[in-house]
Amino acid sequence: MSGTEGKVVAITGASSGIGEATALLLAERGAKVVLGARGSDRLEALARRITASGGEAAYARTDVKRREDLSNLVGLAIERYGKLDVLVNNAGVAPISPLDELRVEDWEEMIDVNLKGVLYGIAAALPVFRRQGFGHFVNVISTAGIQITPTMAVYAGTKNAVRAITEGLRLEAAGKLRVTGISPGFVHTNLADSMTNPELKSRIIDQRDKIAIPPSAIAFAIEQPADIDVNEIVIRPTAQV
Repeated sequence: MSGTEGKVVAITGASSGIGEATALLLAERGAKVVLGARGSDRLEALARRITASGGEAAYARTDVKRREDLSNLVGLAIERYGKLDVLVNNAGVAPISPLDELRVEDWEEMIDVNLKGVLYGIAAALPVFRRQGFGHFVNVISTAGIQITPTMAVYAGTKNAVRAITEGLRLEAAGKLRVTGISPGFVHTNLADSMTNPELKSRIIDQRDKIAIPPSAIAFAIEQPADIDVNEIVIRPTAQV
């Protein structure tokens, strides 16, 4: 049996990119996946694809900027499957740009989605995990928070904030819950769709198409035995410096 067999896993940002690939992989390995994202049509199509292959899936339209949406997603997992084993805080946006462009609305969007969205997920799942006596948070961060580069100051700031919160959560879990931070480099996703600077968007897409890797690290962290807590994973394409 896979280490994911029978686990109930809720995933934000599940309709595309890392979230979608993770949902498909976990469902194939026997997990029951609860899918959250803003695009209802894509969520429904993904859930159908999973069930058509013999897996189990539920979904709810989820905007991580709305705290009640995260509560509803966690509630759906409990209502449908009676428990929640893992919450994957994956939803993220990256409208990167030089600070001189003063794209303040983009800065606010990154703070609301990348940072506050993770906090809302923690607020929704932590009481459930405490009541159950088990649970696993997987927070998707980024290598952009490790190696700071021009144009990514705010994006990296949100991701480093998530890194600090993730470590604080692990310490406060006091050996009772599992907490994992995953920092992917160039992964083949549609994250560039959120970029509003056309030149940077084109450059990122070009680099992604040349060297990006498929997502897989989340499944590795989840499938470990209960007494093993994988705290941090950094994964990059070999060609990425």
